[in-house]
Amino acid sequence: MYKIALLSGDGIGPEITAEAKKVLEAAGKVFDIKFEFTPALIGGCAYEKYSKPLPDETIKIARSSDAVLLGAVGDWKYDTLAPELRPERALLGIRKELNLYANLRPVVIFDELISSSALKPEIIRGTDIVIVRELTGDVYFGTPKGIEVRVDENGNGVRYGYNNMIYSENEIERIAHVAFKTARSRRKKLCSVDKANVLDVSRLWREIMIDISKQYPDVELSHMYVDNAAMQLIANPLQFDTIVTGNIFGDILSDEASMISGSLGLLPSASMSDDGSVALYEPIHGSAPDLKGLNVANPIATILSAAMMMKYSFKNNEAYDLIFNAVKSVLKDGYRTKDIFKDGDKLVSTSEMGDVICDAVLNF
Repeated sequence: MYKIALLSGDGIGPEITAEAKKVLEAAGKVFDIKFEFTPALIGGCAYEKYSKPLPDETIKIARSSDAVLLGAVGDWKYDTLAPELRPERALLGIRKELNLYANLRPVVIFDELISSSALKPEIIRGTDIVIVRELTGDVYFGTPKGIEVRVDENGNGVRYGYNNMIYSENEIERIAHVAFKTARSRRKKLCSVDKANVLDVSRLWREIMIDISKQYPDVELSHMYVDNAAMQLIANPLQFDTIVTGNIFGDILSDEASMISGSLGLLPSASMSDDGSVALYEPIHGSAPDLKGLNVANPIATILSAAMMMKYSFKNNEAYDLIFNAVKSVLKDGYRTKDIFKDGDKLVSTSEMGDVICDAVLNF
């Protein structure tokens, strides 16, 4: 029996997590595994009930679970709230509370969806990248930060906004070990992305990456400035195997990489710690409030996040492979949600996509 905290969140979150839950239960039938799902509020829905986006009860439920499945948070109607009350603040909060400093974001091209990408097939075919993103440091968490009024030379009040891009050597060392171990389990190539030609924090990042690399002589380490990495991801994604980078660079690059696959609705993620804290699994996309309740969102990223849960939290590689291959088979059969649909495909809703993937899991 595995206990899973189900944090559906806002927008399309409840719809996509419902499909991931169905697929997990289908895999459970195959492997004789039972799941206990405990729902909890996060984001805008939590604010509506508790006047804060990350209630203490949600943190308590997450900590007492074996894994956390998260949908998405946010809605435009909360944009006028104070920053600390906005739904997105809950994501930063739960990462900090659970010490989820290592975020793994795989980018895999399904042959069946090559036509969905804006890039040429010969550029992207065979792309298989893992982006290792540091998740609890950088400008999202650095202090001091804020908006304040300062008096200029003419005596006028001028507003200044500032955030501190900061990393300690300990924070860099621990994400470096995760990245090198990830690369070692793959094709033994690690590209560290920074901005060491301009930023002091990136110079420290690069120094420590080089130092840690001595413990992994079988892994080839390279370095790339973030602006060049953004270009190279589009121009030649096949050159990459494992990428490690900081919080804000990783956020931007992984969203960019989703366009290689053709849709944000295809990419999963896992956020983990090494201190025994529960891991969290979520799609990399947002809550898409404009799609809420329409039953058109793509649940594949969330379903693949659940597959990653089976692999990393429950150490069941067979269940991961089963769910992954079930998704591939469904795509091969032509089933598509609206975001990846083209003429000649079989258009299905969110729930219908979940159903056909469940059937594939049970009959693979």
